[in-house]
Amino acid sequence: MQIYLVGGAVRDRLLKRPIKDKDFVVVGATVAEMIDAGFQQVGADFPVFLHPNSHEEYALARTERKQGLGYQGFSIHASPDVSLEEDLQRRDLTINAMAIEVTSLNDDTPTNGDVIDYYGGLVDLENKTLRHVSSAFSEDPLRVLRTARFYSRYYDLGFSIAEDTLTLMRQLVDSGELTHLSSERIWQESSRATMQLSPQVYWQQLFEIDALTEYFAPLHQAWATTQIRETVQTALYFAGQMKLSLSQRWALLMSSLNPSLFTSEPINENANKSANIKDINEIGNMTKVPKAHTQFANLFVQQSENLSKINSLSAAEKIDLVQTCGAHKEPDKLSQLLVCSHVLQLAVQHRQMMIALNSFHAIGMTDIAADLKGPAIGAALRQARIEHLQVQNSHKKH
Repeated sequence: MQIYLVGGAVRDRLLKRPIKDKDFVVVGATVAEMIDAGFQQVGADFPVFLHPNSHEEYALARTERKQGLGYQGFSIHASPDVSLEEDLQRRDLTINAMAIEVTSLNDDTPTNGDVIDYYGGLVDLENKTLRHVSSAFSEDPLRVLRTARFYSRYYDLGFSIAEDTLTLMRQLVDSGELTHLSSERIWQESSRATMQLSPQVYWQQLFEIDALTEYFAPLHQAWATTQIRETVQTALYFAGQMKLSLSQRWALLMSSLNPSLFTSEPINENANKSANIKDINEIGNMTKVPKAHTQFANLFVQQSENLSKINSLSAAEKIDLVQTCGAHKEPDKLSQLLVCSHVLQLAVQHRQMMIALNSFHAIGMTDIAADLKGPAIGAALRQARIEHLQVQNSHKKH
C-alpha cells in the first residue's frame, strides 16, 4: 500500500500558496482494508474515504471510462492494481496531476518530498500554463468551468490557458455537452470563481468561447455590447481587489442586464426594469443561485439610479429608498448597495478615461503639421487629441 498527497495541495505547495484541503490517493489497497483501518466510506459511486481523525479525503486509485452524457456519465474502476500514473492521467490539468508520497495512512509526512510528475505539471507550473493532461479532458464538460476558474484564480500570477486546451474547451461547448451539467455544479463553480481576486477573468473567458449561451443567455446577449462588457469586467476587478461579498459581486455582474446604466440614450425605464428582473430571475432559476443573491441583485438594479445620486435626492426620496431597501431593518444592506453603486460608477469613469488615454497615445507628431515650432506643437497635439476623443465618443454613442 502506498499513499500520495495529490492535486491542489501539491500545486499550491509548489506555488507557496495556502493549502486549504488535502486529498490523498491510496494505491494497492481495497475497500475492506480502508474500512478496517477506521476510515469512513462516503459516496456510493466510487471509493472515497474520510480519515477517522483529520476527516481528509483518501481515495483508492481509480480509472474512468466515458459511457454517458455530462460529467456524471463515467464508469469507475478502482482496484489494487490501478497505478498512480493511471489515476493521475484522468485529472483535468497537468498542474493538478502531480503527487508526493507520504509515510502512511496515519502520517502524511512526505517520505522524501520529491514531486511525482508524469505529465509535465512542473514545466507548466514554471511557464504559468494551464494545460490539459490528456484528450480525456474533452469527456467532462465541467472542466470547461474548472479551467476558467483556475484561470481566474491564478491570473494575478500571470497564468494563461494553453491554446490546445482552449481548443478542447471550445469543442466541448460546441458539442452541447455543457447542457448536461447540473445547475448546482454550474453555480458551485461560478460562485467560487466569482470570489477570486480576478473574477472578471472567469466570465470573460466563458464569454469568449460562447459558454454563457446555455445557462447565462441574457448575460451573453448583454455582453455583446462592448461598453457594457468592459465596464462590468472592470467593476468585477475592483470588487475582487476590494474583497466585496458574493452578493455584491453578483449584483455588479447582473447590472450588465440594465443597459440604462451604460448609456446616455433615453430608455423606457419601467419596461427596462421589468426586463432586468425577468432576466436576473431567469439566470437565478437556471443556475440555482441562492435567493438572497438574486434578491440583492434585483434591488441593486432597480435602485441603481437613486443610489448613484444620493446627494441630489429629496428628503422624501431618501425615506422611500430606506423603505425600499429595507435599511430600517438591515442597515448593512444599504451600505453594501451604496458600495456597489460607487464601484460601478468608478468602472464607468475608468473606461471613459481609458478611452481618453487611447486617444492621447493615438496622436503623435506625424498627425500634426510638420512646420510647427515651439509651443505651437503642444497646442496642436492637444487639439488633435481632443478631436480624436470626440470622434471616439461619437462612435460610442452610435
